[in-house]
This record gives sequence, structure tokens and C-alpha cells, in this order.
Amino acid sequence: MLTVRELLHDLDVRLLTGEAAIDVPVRWVHISELRDPTPWMSGGEVLLTTGMQLNTPERQREFVSRLADHQVAALGFGVGFGHQRVPPALAEAAAQREFPVFEVPYEVPFIAVTEAAFTQLVNEQYAVLRRAIAAHERLERVVLSERGLEALAGTLATLIGAAVLVFDPRGEPLVQRAFRRALEPEAVAALQRELCDRGRRREARTFLPAHAELADRALALPVAADGGLGAAERVPEAWLVAIKDNGSLSDFDRLTLHQAVTIVALELLRGRVAGDTERRLAGDVLAAIVDGELTGLELSRRLEPFGLSERVAAIVVQRPNDGRGSPAPVEEALGAALREEVASGLVASTGSLTCALVAGIDEPDLFALAARVGQRLPTELGLGLRIGVGRPVAGGDARRSFHEARCAVEALALAAEPEHNGSASSPGALRLATYKDLGSFQLLLSLQDDEALRLFCDSILGPIEASEGHYGGELMRSLEAFIEENGQWERAAKRLYCHRHTLRYRIRRVEELTGRNLSSARDRIEFWLALRGRELVA
Repeated sequence: MLTVRELLHDLDVRLLTGEAAIDVPVRWVHISELRDPTPWMSGGEVLLTTGMQLNTPERQREFVSRLADHQVAALGFGVGFGHQRVPPALAEAAAQREFPVFEVPYEVPFIAVTEAAFTQLVNEQYAVLRRAIAAHERLERVVLSERGLEALAGTLATLIGAAVLVFDPRGEPLVQRAFRRALEPEAVAALQRELCDRGRRREARTFLPAHAELADRALALPVAADGGLGAAERVPEAWLVAIKDNGSLSDFDRLTLHQAVTIVALELLRGRVAGDTERRLAGDVLAAIVDGELTGLELSRRLEPFGLSERVAAIVVQRPNDGRGSPAPVEEALGAALREEVASGLVASTGSLTCALVAGIDEPDLFALAARVGQRLPTELGLGLRIGVGRPVAGGDARRSFHEARCAVEALALAAEPEHNGSASSPGALRLATYKDLGSFQLLLSLQDDEALRLFCDSILGPIEASEGHYGGELMRSLEAFIEENGQWERAAKRLYCHRHTLRYRIRRVEELTGRNLSSARDRIEFWLALRGRELVA
């Protein structure tokens, strides 16, 4: 930065006092004839005056004291106007305070001083701007190379010589990269609490962190979803925080950080778009698996981009509230739980179920993985969940593992006591079942002879489809809803968007056509097996 020494070097002026303090930076040059110009100054300026109102030694000494107390960089005193030389009282007071005072001859106009200062200040700002543009281009290359938020934070930390942290709106860290000085955990925790508090108050303004360890060397900036600084009235998408190793942030640091806000927003957007695309592709693949459109080598090929090869296994989660509402929260929680377990997989939803196809591992490890993942999900969702696990199979046979996991989930519901009798499991409890828990029904669901499985399904469901025509489809949907809701009339009717009396009529009609009694647990299980078997051979 421009200093008093550099400013005076090429000027025909004479330094009278304060030589020890002339290496202080100059931020501006100001001209005033007021007795007290400090209310219009912020510190760091060089003040030029002719001392027109400084006509007594007392005023002169007071004038110097005010400037020194206000952290003014230096005083240039123009002679040949009200004073033929710098007043001795003023020079004496300046010498006592080691405050720089230089004499400006009558022949040197004040504009010569201001032009010299402004030329150097503009050149400095231009140099800072060029450095900031180069830094911006470097950050852009990191984003375009798709190296991720971690690499972006590391590059930014190197550019400004500071630790760089990115937090989500709740104050949870997304990325944390130190420069040379390790961050104090207590300071980071205090910063998290401050961000969380600001999020609750919906404050989204740039601020200086309050913790003593971070004072004067840290800056927190909101990152908005539109790529700019967050609007004050809404919660930002993220927070970008920089903490200098030593000293305060420079103009270059601040400018680079403000530019980096846009780059961080672009990286977060890129991650969201990639995640949304992956979820859509995963949903398409899962739908094709469930419908039987993808099998064999073609299915194995489609699973490879998700890190799945050779053997896979299905983990199926029955979503809360009977699967109503967006599946996104469960998908995100399930995906995050798998990432924490360092397990690759495909996560998508179909109907009321959310499924994760994971790499096939030994059964004990697979069941343990499903249990650990399940333990993470209630914490994320705050609700009880039912989870089913299918057996590890070849990638081309993923459909069978999915149906086994699905049947294991539904078997949990079928085995549960009806609600009006009181359930032994608490609302927040996790219930997990595997294909081994299907007992003797495992044999039926694993039949390799599709024709035998089709004959079994037709023997139970055929009378419904054959005798009712188009209305048979409504009976089938009503039957499935009634079974999946474990015989609960209100819940099943709500699921079908019909009145419970309408549902009662349909179920009576099913019983008449099939000669079975749906109040019997055995008949309900056989219907359930037939419905699931029909999906396998569809």
C-alpha cells in the first residue's frame, strides 16, 4: 500500500516531524480548513491545510492532538497564505506525538500532492483488481474441471492465505480447509453456533464473527441460491467463511472472497444438478427393474455407472406416512447414510418404497450394513421405519432381490398386531427384516420356474380378473391396499380415495369370487404372496 514515505519521495516538500511514523499506509488525501475536520475523516488520510483558523498556539496544539488521536496518517501544512512557515507550537506538539508534519511550499499546489497520491492509489487498486481477476479465473477452472467443493476451498485458501470453511444454512460444515495455522475447535464451534443463530433469525448479511479467537481476522459471507450475496430477508444456501492465519484481511482478500461467493454458488448448483440427474437416472433404472424391463447383461451394464458390478443386494425402506409426500427426504437421508458407510449404491423410490441397491457383500456384512444404515435414518427423519433386505444376487437378477426386500418389509406389517389392539413397538422404533425372515414363503418367491409361479398366482387371483372385467382392476387395487394396510379399513380407504363402505363392498365381492375370508391371516398372506408373485412374472 501507499505510505507517507512513498508519497513524499517525489514531491518538493519538507518533512518536519514524525520521521519514525512515515511508513504508515495512506488511504486518501483530504483538504480542509476546519478547526476540527475529524468528523468527516475515517483515519489513514493525509490532511492538507493552510491553517487559516489556526491563529493561536492553543488552537494549533489542539488541532494536532485531534488528528493524532483520529489516526490521521500525516499533515501537510501549506505556507505563504495565513502562515509564512509552520507554526512552532504546531511543530512542537507534532514532535511530541511523533506525528508526521510536512511543509508544502507556496509554489507547490495542493493538487500536486493529491494527484501524486491518487495516481499511486489507483495503480494499487488496479493491481489488486488484476490479481483478483486472475484469482477468479483460477477458481473458475476448478469448477469447470469438476474437482468439487473441497478442491475449490483448498484453492481459495492458498490464494488468500487463510483457512476457508463452507457451512450449510444450519451451520453444519460442508468443507473445512486450513492454510498453515490449524483452526481452534472451540472457535469453529462458536462460529457454527453463531451461524445457526443467524439462520433462526433469518439474517443473511456479511458479518465479522464475534469469537475472540477470530476477531479482526475472519469474515463470513452468505451464499445465495442465485449465485450472489444472500438477501438479508432469506436464509442463504450456504456460508463462506475465511479466517486469516495472521493479521487482518487485505483488500485483495476481501475482493477475492466476494467474487468467490459466486463461484461457490455455482459449485453448489452443479452438485445439485448432478445429484438431481443421478436421482432421475436411478429412478428410471429402478422402475425398469421393478417392471421387468431390464434384466441380464443390459441391467448389469446400466448398474455400472452407480458403482455396482457383479453382485448386488436391495435394501428397501417403507417411507413414513404410508409413502405419501415427497420421497426426497428419505432418499437424501438414505444416500447420506450409505456415503457415511462408504458404500456405493443406487437410491431411488417406487410407490411408497425407497430402495437402495448396494454392492453385494457377504450376508452377515450386508445385514450389519442395513442395520447401521437403518439406525441413522430415524435420527434424520424422526420417525419409525420398516426396512427389508434382499439376498445378494447377480446384477442382472436385481429384481428378485428387490422383491424379497419388499416382501420382507410388508411381512413386518402383516406380522404386526392391528392398531386397535395396541402395538408393542414404539413409534420411533426401527424394525428390520431380511429375506430369511420370510420363512417358508421364501421358497415360493425364489422359484426359478416362472410358469409354476404364474399358475399359483392365477389360482388365487384369476377368479377376480376373469369374472369382473374392467372392474376387476379396481378390486385388485382395493385388495392390495387392504392387505398392505393390514386390514385397517380407514387407512386403506384413505389410500384409495374412496369411502370405507365402498371398500367393504369391494372386499366382500373379492371374498365371494375367491371363496376366501380376508379376516383370516392365512388367506391374507396367500393373497399377498399371489400379488407379489404376479409382479415377479409380469
